[in-house]
Amino acid sequence: MDNGLRPVRYDTMLALRQLTVADAKLGALIERVGPFALRVKSTHSPFEALLEAILYQQLHANAARAILGRLLTLFGDLHPQPEQLLAVPDEMLRTAGLSQGKLLALRDLAAKTLDGTVPSLAHIRRMPDEEIIERLSRVRGIGTWTAEMLLIFRLGRPDVFPGTDYGIRKGYLLTFGKTRKGEPITAAMLPKPEQMQRRAARWKPWRSVASWYLWRACELPAKT
Repeated sequence: MDNGLRPVRYDTMLALRQLTVADAKLGALIERVGPFALRVKSTHSPFEALLEAILYQQLHANAARAILGRLLTLFGDLHPQPEQLLAVPDEMLRTAGLSQGKLLALRDLAAKTLDGTVPSLAHIRRMPDEEIIERLSRVRGIGTWTAEMLLIFRLGRPDVFPGTDYGIRKGYLLTFGKTRKGEPITAAMLPKPEQMQRRAARWKPWRSVASWYLWRACELPAKT
């Protein structure tokens, strides 16, 4: 069954070889985790992907999934087009469970898609990462982190390092830092983004691949 996911288009075997040579500790993590299994969404437009990203922000996945389902039901079980989203009254959108903040963010996303601030899929594929982040960050509710997630999981860009992400910071600590067995990890223990960026410079041009392995590090059983 087609679930709308596809493998990335870059050379993952080359990426793993080069990362292992560039950083022995990262190479050990790669060996421990196993094959690179990132899949990207192949069907969503930037508007649709960002609509879902806004809904999922600061919500448990199950709650966000339920709100998304109710929103799609309002539009015949399909993602609305920007002009459709702008045409319906606030009261209709609130029946899906949207907060005022998310409602305003979705309307701004729709308006900025129509005026070209949010590029079409054909256009965004030709844009450099930095320009995409700058353009998308003009949308209410969209910051650097959300744009970076789009680059990694929708566009399949190979060299993105979301250094503010909690899972990345925790995975970095578990891989490169020092923790005591059984000691709970607190926010104060997490490395600063600037510290991680210095080491991550070794991982270019494959920082998305390294990031995926740092996320997996959080799921591994603790070393004995």
